[in-house]
Amino acid sequence: MTQSNDAVVADRLFETRVKDAWVDYNGHMNDAEYARVFSLAVEALMDQIGLDEAGRAAHGYTLYTLETHLCYRQQAHRGEGLGVEFVLLDVDGKRLHVFFTLRNADGELLATSEQMLMGIDVESGRPAPFPSAVSNTIEQQPRATGEWPSAAGQRIGIRRG
Repeated sequence: MTQSNDAVVADRLFETRVKDAWVDYNGHMNDAEYARVFSLAVEALMDQIGLDEAGRAAHGYTLYTLETHLCYRQQAHRGEGLGVEFVLLDVDGKRLHVFFTLRNADGELLATSEQMLMGIDVESGRPAPFPSAVSNTIEQQPRATGEWPSAAGQRIGIRRG
């Protein structure tokens, strides 16, 4: 486990590098690719909580993303190493409120993504409670205790005055 800038305990979940195809005409990682990296981190989280390919098939269960708030902090460049940390902000019987932090190899903050994920019964296509084995694994994941990361829970808007 690592300590974020906000002293919230987070877990390194996913690592990758900025691929050539992700670099845009400005010479840095395209904004859409940040979303891709966070999406891949959700898949890594699913694997970690028992909803990998075999787990999804066994439980007939998956996660859908309901909402995402992505904040860009610094540019990422071709070939640069990236790591995503995550922490649970909240959880109930069928939803996960998660916070992801994207950092480069030097530990510099590049972006954050706050997401609401919903557990879905694959057969019905409707929200459903987490299978008990998944729920038990979720309980073992790192949680924000006390203060949330400062970038979490923010709303978008033009600040005046």
